[in-house]
Formats: sequence, C-alpha cells, structure tokens
Amino acid sequence: MRRRMLQMLVVVIVFIAIIAFVKFQQIQAAIAAGKSYQPPPEAVTTIKAERQDWQGDIEAVGSVAPVQGVTLSADLPGVVDRIGFQSGAHVAAGQALVMLDTRQERAQLASAEAGRELAKTSLDRAQKLLADQVIAQAEYDQVAAQHKQAGANFDAIQASIDRKIIRAPFAGVTGIRLVNLGQYLNSGDPVVPLQSMNAIYVNFAVPQQQVALLEPGDTVVAEADSGAHARLSGRITAINPVVDDATRNVQVQATFANPHERVRPGMYVTVRVALGTHDPVIVLPTSSINYAPYGNSVFIVEDLKSEGGKTYRGVRQQFVKLGGQRGDLIAVLDGVRPGQEVVTSGVFKLRTGAAVTVNNTVTPSASAVPKPDDN
Repeated sequence: MRRRMLQMLVVVIVFIAIIAFVKFQQIQAAIAAGKSYQPPPEAVTTIKAERQDWQGDIEAVGSVAPVQGVTLSADLPGVVDRIGFQSGAHVAAGQALVMLDTRQERAQLASAEAGRELAKTSLDRAQKLLADQVIAQAEYDQVAAQHKQAGANFDAIQASIDRKIIRAPFAGVTGIRLVNLGQYLNSGDPVVPLQSMNAIYVNFAVPQQQVALLEPGDTVVAEADSGAHARLSGRITAINPVVDDATRNVQVQATFANPHERVRPGMYVTVRVALGTHDPVIVLPTSSINYAPYGNSVFIVEDLKSEGGKTYRGVRQQFVKLGGQRGDLIAVLDGVRPGQEVVTSGVFKLRTGAAVTVNNTVTPSASAVPKPDDN
C-alpha cells in the first residue's frame, strides 16, 4: 500500500515538472519574441525648420472700455409717462429716451407765462409813463424788477420740465432698459446704460522694463477671442506716467475704430504692439510642440540604428525654449537648428526611438493670422 502511494506521488511530481518545463519554455519564447518585436512605424507629417526674422513686439491682455459710456439716471423724481427707445437700439445725440409726467409743471408754466406777459405789459406801460414823467424812476425800477422776476420764474419751471425729459447725451447703443411705464423714479434712479460703440479704448499693462519702447502713436493690433473673431488696428493714445507699486506695470491706453461693433466694452482682447526690432528665430507650427510640465519639446526625424544595427527613420525628442506666438506659429529660441526635419502632427503618439513614416500629402495649416472657416 505504501509502495503504491509512493509511486503515485512520483508520477504526480513528474507530471507537474513536465508542465512547469513546458510553461517555462513558452514564457522564454514569448520574452524572446517581445524583444525582437518591432512595432509598425507611425505616420506623421513634418516640416523643415527655417530661420525667419520676426519683428519684435510686446503682447499683453487688454480690457475694452468705451470712449463714451454712462448709465443714465433720473435727475428729478417723477412717474414715467413715456419711453422713447428700445433696449439695444442705436440712438442719436439729444434723443428723448424717457419722459416723466410733467402735467403739474406744465400747469405752473402756463400760470408763469401769464404772469410774465402781464409783467411785460406793465413794463411797457411804465416805460411810456416814465417817458412822459408821470411816474418816478423808483416806481419804474420796481416794475422792471417784477418783469425780470416773472421771466425767471417762467424759466425755472421750464427747466424743471426739461430735466424730467431724459435725453441721450451722445450717440450710442442703449442697453437693457431698467424702467417701465408708470414706474415712480426717485432722483438718481438708473434708467438705461448707454455706450458709444463706434470707437473704443483698450487698456492694457506692460512691464516697466518695456514701457520705454512705447510711444504715443505706435500701432497696436487687438484680437478678440471670445466669439467675435475681430481683429482691430489702432494707436496708443496715452501712457500712464505712474508705475503700479504692486505689479511694477504701467497702464497703456490705445484707441481703436470699431466700425462693425463686434468688440464690446468689457471684453478681454489680446494686444500686440509692434516694435522696431527684428529677431532671427526658428518658426514652427504650434502643433509640433509637445507641451509638458517638465519642459516643452519637439520630435526631430533622423536616421537611427536598431539594436541589430539596421538603419531606420525614427524620431528623437528634443527639449526646446519657446518664444512668442503668432496665430498658429510659434518661435523656437533654442533646441532646433535650421534644416532639421520636425514632426508637425502625430506628436502625442511618439517616443524617442520610435519608427515613423513621413506622409506630407495633407499637412496641418499654420498661419500667423488664422481665420475661422466660417468667417
């Protein structure tokens, strides 16, 4: 019995050893196949790096402000009698926007007008009597004073009526109205915002080290990226003489024409001021840059050698120092030499030593002034 158990145990051990040996051979074969496996080359597009002269510029983020902008408010209290505009409408300078109820003032004006006419009649009569030496000069002076007082009373009531008519102080575009018919307004209550849109200011800040490069009259280009797709050209009109203590920046103001009113007050825009200097840089499409927290890089296509000594077309990752950006193009200050072949699309799937096949049949577009397809 014991001998039979020993025989069975030996058989089991031999069986397990055979299975383990077979598995070991399979694993070794898989490891060898993995080492010899060469992934298929990745399809990429490339561009030859070229050196270009880029005009020096200063880029900043600016805020749009109206040349003329105000929130109209009630001067005197009263009830809204008429509204003469629509929200978001263009209005002319002097156009009546809101009229308050002036029935009481008009009744007072009629009474004042009658008193003024009576005073004028009395003054004419007094002049004749004075000429005939019927009345004394003192009596005539009293009548003349009463005439002036009646005229002043009439003008005061007329001014009160005029102040209850809220007019546009300049041509512009109204915002959303804040009053309704029959609403009682206190003095100072807001009525409607009014903005002049055909010319705008753009206020931006530049570091104190660069402010010496700017002068009033320099050309400024502003681009809105908030859906307006607007590109405006203007000029610097004012430079703040004071440097901000906290940021060490200087506020600069530029004036732009805004004929189509695509840019609105309150928008943020990208501002670029062209300088008189020219810097030689390597210019690449922004799609060729592999952005990463530890450093930005590009992939350069070169002839590489495999472990077996065979030559193949592959890529090498190269860290770069970037400069300014213009549209779809970016300046590379260091890391790339003219003539090197740089990958422009498919960067995300590459690694150092990866084999690639170059297909430049269709290449990504890159322009310093890109335009949306629907523009």
